[in-house]
Amino acid sequence: MNRLMVNTAPFRKPLPACASLALIFALPGCAAASGDYPSLAIRDAERPRGTIEAPEPPVPAIPVPPRITSADVLERAASLRSDAVAAHQRFLAAAPAARRAVSAGAGAAPASDAWARAQVALADLETHRSLTAVPLADLDALLVDQAARLDPVAEVARAHRDVLALVAEEDRTLAQLRSRIR
Repeated sequence: MNRLMVNTAPFRKPLPACASLALIFALPGCAAASGDYPSLAIRDAERPRGTIEAPEPPVPAIPVPPRITSADVLERAASLRSDAVAAHQRFLAAAPAARRAVSAGAGAAPASDAWARAQVALADLETHRSLTAVPLADLDALLVDQAARLDPVAEVARAHRDVLALVAEEDRTLAQLRSRIR
């Protein structure tokens, strides 16, 4: 058999005398008793003492005058609220006819004439509801725009709440009518 011969001679050289002495003197430091180490606790000299007072501001603060909602924004909010009220009035005007159609189609079989008329009346009422909700979406955008500019939002929020109440009333009416017909 052939054996691979590896020359290990370079690894068997003894350490130089100075390296051996350095190891001999360093080893006792590794085995020292734990009581020989300094404490890591805060010393008296390291504790904070005294007080530090904040300096007075060099210039007095200037009060910022309150911001007011611009006339254009107020006019836009009022116009959107007015549009929503007009659409809500059309919804209320169409609701009695839808109630009659739903009452007539409530017991009718699906795809019958009475059922179809009730579905058309509901769709017409949903169209009126959508026309009320469009100004609500515009008021949402106006409200966000006002808040982003850090302008007052009270008047816009009031118009938004009013229109939201109208849409909620219309949603209740539609839910009641939908529950009566399948």
